[in-house]
Amino acid sequence: MEPIYARLTVYFEDPFWVGVMERRQGGLTEACKIVFGGEPKDYQVYETLLRQYDRLAFSPPTESGSPLLAVRSFKRRQRAIRRQLADSGPGTKAQQALALQRRQGKEARKKQAREENQLQARQDFQHRQQKRREKRRGH
Repeated sequence: MEPIYARLTVYFEDPFWVGVMERRQGGLTEACKIVFGGEPKDYQVYETLLRQYDRLAFSPPTESGSPLLAVRSFKRRQRAIRRQLADSGPGTKAQQALALQRRQGKEARKKQAREENQLQARQDFQHRQQKRREKRRGH
């Protein structure tokens, strides 16, 4: 059984406070973005995670590097933790996962809009044909 690693990074992205939730399992990383609005307190972040975790829309899994705990040396692990804490904003893998999620959402919206336009065009065509038939009958 492989361990699952999760990390939440909260940062200010003008004009809102945003959280990026990353989870890693095996060699895959998934991420999702949570918009908090005003500056959240610790208990608000925790409560949001507890209540909304099952509704979070994680991105499709992408390949990721080795997890942090794979480092065996205590000092190296401390340095790696310090480096992670010094990072500002989400990690590169999380950004890639969120970008993939945005692209897929955009493609889904385009597909839905295309289908709606085709349906509307068919209905308009049928309406025009019906009007032509009625005119021919002498109504």
